[in-house]
Amino acid sequence: MRSYVIKEAGAMVSWKGMYFALTLFLGSFFGSIFMLGPFLPLMFISPAWYRWITDCIVATWLTLPVALLEMVCGAKVVVTGDGFVPGEKSVIIMNHRTRMDWMFLWNCLLRYSYLRLEKICLKSSLKSIPGFGWAMQVAAFVFIQRKWEDDKSHFEKMLDYFCDIREPLQLLIFPEGTDLTGDNLDAIHDITVAYPQNIPQTEKHLLKGNFPKEIHFHVQRYPIETVPTSKEELQLWCQKRWEEKEERLRHFYEGGKRFSATGQSIVPPCKSELRVLAVKCASLLYWTVFPLGMLVLLYLYSFAQWYFAAMVVFFVVQQKIFGGLELIELACHRYFKKQQKFHDTKVKIN
Repeated sequence: MRSYVIKEAGAMVSWKGMYFALTLFLGSFFGSIFMLGPFLPLMFISPAWYRWITDCIVATWLTLPVALLEMVCGAKVVVTGDGFVPGEKSVIIMNHRTRMDWMFLWNCLLRYSYLRLEKICLKSSLKSIPGFGWAMQVAAFVFIQRKWEDDKSHFEKMLDYFCDIREPLQLLIFPEGTDLTGDNLDAIHDITVAYPQNIPQTEKHLLKGNFPKEIHFHVQRYPIETVPTSKEELQLWCQKRWEEKEERLRHFYEGGKRFSATGQSIVPPCKSELRVLAVKCASLLYWTVFPLGMLVLLYLYSFAQWYFAAMVVFFVVQQKIFGGLELIELACHRYFKKQQKFHDTKVKIN
């Protein structure tokens, strides 16, 4: 069935595009305030428990774009290559085909890994976006300034934090000379993404209903011990991976527009399709009803209105003063770590 299209001022917006964008925004906006907000005080009591609980909540929202893309927009996902080892600490590097690649990857990770573990390295200006940016701060995504001299320290602190709390993260980055080595990593996953038919480049394309009909992922896993450690060798290693990626993409688009000979997924997923279908159905139902319920709550109860206003002010003010919730979380962790070291030293002396 062709999507109903609204025409206004020469622009075309499909109902699927509007539903996709509005559901994602309202879910992240109200989810940040009413689902994540109540757990923020836990950050000052136990950062590790705060991280685990908020990651689980954020992961429920990450299933929403997966459900929308596949169930509402009809996108097909094909995964080939090595796959993932669930629970291991890894860096995911991926080529850019559109501005939406990072979101489409969730369709792969829902089946082959755990969405709760994924973090994204992205530009710091995105953290100020209401709803999306607030949720990404709570999720402890790694925000960078695009200046490696300034970002290196923050990058290392975030990785050390996740290692300290034994969180087996999978960090998605789009590297151009980024240092990929790490003492606490298990592997690097090199992902090549391709679109055999249409390639929506920006959010505007999605709003107009131009959703990808197929998304193909080819995964290659490199154990960390096989990755060079010196800067010069690592640069050559990355350059070789990108040359291989370009050749793989050339064969993809000039050939049968598939990474495998059969054109089918050849990596065994860690979740059954029935389980994935159940997750997508539940996500679509919950995140459609949830924003409506929150609007009713705000309309009926003054307490909800005051709480809503207070949380909006909090999210805006804390970023201006402290720089973001992920930085406050790091500070809390460092404080508790120092307290633990002081306690251990005192015990040894006694």
